[in-house]
Amino acid sequence: MDQQASAQPVRGQGLRIPRWEFIALAAALMALNALAIDIMLPGLQQIGASLGIDNENHRQYVITAYVAGFGIAQLFFGPLSDRFGRRLPLLLGLAVYIAAALGAAFAPSFETLLLLRFVQGLGAAGTRVITVSIVRDVFGGRAMAEVMSLVFMVFMVIPVVAPGMGQVIMLFSEWHMIFVVMAVIALVFTVWAGTRLPETLHPEYRRAFNLRTIANGFRIVLTNRVALCYMLATTSMFGALFGFINSAQQVYVGIYGLGVWFPVIFAAVAGMMAVSSFVNSRLVGRFGMRVLSHGALIGFIAVTSTWFVLSLFGQLPLYVFVALFAAAMLQFGWIGSNFNSIAMEPLGHLAGTASSVQGFTQTVGGGVIGATIGQLFDGTTMPLAAGFCAVSLVALTFVLIAERGKLFQPHSQPTS
Repeated sequence: MDQQASAQPVRGQGLRIPRWEFIALAAALMALNALAIDIMLPGLQQIGASLGIDNENHRQYVITAYVAGFGIAQLFFGPLSDRFGRRLPLLLGLAVYIAAALGAAFAPSFETLLLLRFVQGLGAAGTRVITVSIVRDVFGGRAMAEVMSLVFMVFMVIPVVAPGMGQVIMLFSEWHMIFVVMAVIALVFTVWAGTRLPETLHPEYRRAFNLRTIANGFRIVLTNRVALCYMLATTSMFGALFGFINSAQQVYVGIYGLGVWFPVIFAAVAGMMAVSSFVNSRLVGRFGMRVLSHGALIGFIAVTSTWFVLSLFGQLPLYVFVALFAAAMLQFGWIGSNFNSIAMEPLGHLAGTASSVQGFTQTVGGGVIGATIGQLFDGTTMPLAAGFCAVSLVALTFVLIAERGKLFQPHSQPTS
């Protein structure tokens, strides 16, 4: 779809919404995933104490359980949305998300809480897979990268405000109320989507929902070199992000003793990613996805390598740590949306299945990598720095394979 088409309002089954509302709604739906993770961070210590968990690394399982459910269910929401359209599976997933969040507020044990977090992740999977599919239904090429950057920018507002929301809730109530607030916000977004979101999948593009068709769709996705390699590169980068999220409370509160100021620093760094995504949306139409994302990946490697080397000589002062980490996240904002758009570009004819496979791989693979990095926490930031540096080098390897060794090429390469 060309730039002129991308500026037109979104149409679908009698509904007509302006482009800005479409982007805002897509971002809101995606943001529910960040909300389910980031609003929890200030409450992990109280959750552990309340439910009898003494090992601070085990508290991270509240995040890991959600990510596991979120990753696994994406394999199913994509084919479902390719068969039944985008709206019905999306609303079903949101209903599961809300019910699980309310149930978690009354969880009597840590094991029950983990089970409900897993179920909440199952429901949230629909928001990720279907939102990306909807964007791909309506936009393509650099226009999709621009829209995804704007979606990601609004999406990143949640990491800026969610930890602060969680901290405020903890000041006036207990951790149970965090889940109630989460459910209420999800309910508001569900009503918005249910009343305003058009059906973007044209009837002639619907695919049969059977094992043979699903398997064939997965085969197409996994045998496309560009799509596969960029998917794996994104998975590696998400591993770094998940690793930090798992360790954020331990780093900012345990190492640097920030206490209630932890959400402020967390928000400042997340804000860098939002700014980066906005800048990307302004530049991608001029320079292209590859030029921007490849340059950002090289910059990410340079920053994290410096961070790792410095961490070998002892604990970094807070201002040095924050400066290096913020610089890395600034680059990350240019990588995520562009890599995803490049991976989706050759697969528009089966956007739901493609988004499903990519979302599953990125979430489960990134979650496993992140959990590994998180569990290596030893009271210093060195394991985190090593993890960031390692995954970025892995990502570069996959990008080089995808591009046959040539970086910064402005035009799409052959996809065979």
